[in-house]
Amino acid sequence: MKSAVETLSPTRAKLTVEVPFEELKPSLDKAYKTIAQQINVPGFRRGKVPPAVIDRQVGRGAVLDQAINEVVPEKYVEALQANELTPLAQPEIEVTKFEDNEALEFTAEVDIRPEITLPSYDGVEAQVDDIALSDEDVAEQVEALRERFATLIDVERPAVDGDFVVIDLKATKDGEVVEGAEVSGMSYRIGRGGMLDGLDEALAGMAAGEEKTFTSQLVGGDLVGEDVEVAVTVSQVQEQELPELDDEFAQMASEFDTVAELQDDVRERLGRGRRLEQAAAARDAVLEQLLERVEIPLPETIVTDELNARRSSIEQQLAYAGITMDKYLEDEGQTVEEFEADLERRVRDAVAAQFILDEIAKTEEFGIEQQELSEHLVRRAQQSGQDPQEFANHMFEHNHIPELVQEILRGKALARIVEAAVVKDASGNVVELKNLRPDGSIGEPEDEAAVEAEVEAEESDEEKAEA
Repeated sequence: MKSAVETLSPTRAKLTVEVPFEELKPSLDKAYKTIAQQINVPGFRRGKVPPAVIDRQVGRGAVLDQAINEVVPEKYVEALQANELTPLAQPEIEVTKFEDNEALEFTAEVDIRPEITLPSYDGVEAQVDDIALSDEDVAEQVEALRERFATLIDVERPAVDGDFVVIDLKATKDGEVVEGAEVSGMSYRIGRGGMLDGLDEALAGMAAGEEKTFTSQLVGGDLVGEDVEVAVTVSQVQEQELPELDDEFAQMASEFDTVAELQDDVRERLGRGRRLEQAAAARDAVLEQLLERVEIPLPETIVTDELNARRSSIEQQLAYAGITMDKYLEDEGQTVEEFEADLERRVRDAVAAQFILDEIAKTEEFGIEQQELSEHLVRRAQQSGQDPQEFANHMFEHNHIPELVQEILRGKALARIVEAAVVKDASGNVVELKNLRPDGSIGEPEDEAAVEAEVEAEESDEEKAEA
């Protein structure tokens, strides 16, 4: 086999492959055997039909086609390896020349990993915001805890913002009830939002037993985005009664004896969370600084595919939350053009980051241990709310393990540049970058202990099963 490569762009190559006819013979023999098992010819047992008879009955062309379909993928992979190319997507293959008893020639255009000249990634400097934690933040968390232990009291007055109401809803279009747009006895807090535009405004001032109709748009179903008439009936108006913020409440709602101890614990937990957020921001800032030091050509097909995937994911999340794209953009203060530009910028940065981290992992010759893969599998399962063993089985069955391995290697590369970086907050204090996981995420030490414990438990169960 001979192959040649033509560079179409820094991220796309064209392979021209020539395969002598002699190298097709094993695939031709296999094709004859396969076809012999599929046809019935009088006078011959199934599977024992001679090639000459198959040529007469089925045609030599069908045999050649089957052989080519097997040979081309094999020779394509060999050509990639011979020319040291790393493909990023499925190739566009075209058979350009083939006649019986003559050489096969085909071309394959494919997106390839760009060559990157790594900048120095030691001592990257970056800056992040100061950690901000106020008394108001602590009070807000304590208030949320009080609301969890609140009781609802029926009141004989019109509803106001913050009240809970028990309502019936029915949407109609041209006088017909919209399928799936009718609910009864639903508890709803006025001012919470996120359900139907205009609902909060309609409910304000309504008393038990009253009905009102308003125009809104559905966020799901066949009539999504279309105007419908919504009838809302209030059957109860309830006021939230919060427990007193005293030591008795602290003992009921937590393991602490006093409100002061509870507030101190809330402050500590908030501070820990803010430190993790700052560490994550520092990690991202370091990577952003590194990306600014190098030009990385990006395959447009990869960018387009990732753009479409992220856009689809956002749309699904919004639909699940009952929010239209228009409402989301309004809340974010963005136009469609601004949203698309921001999304594309983030996608391009993400793709470029993957390339540079892959190159660093290769340069540093990182490897992974089985324990690291097991912990990563457990963590990913926890993040998706799945059983770790079922998640692991799915990953193995669908050949996603190489992707997980690549995630770990990228995480190690990211940890390498972050640990060598100098990051300061806006006040000039050096930010401690601890608890950077192998996948590049930030976590608490106790989280790591929990993951390790779960991995050890699974390994113990497997050992028992084998015994």
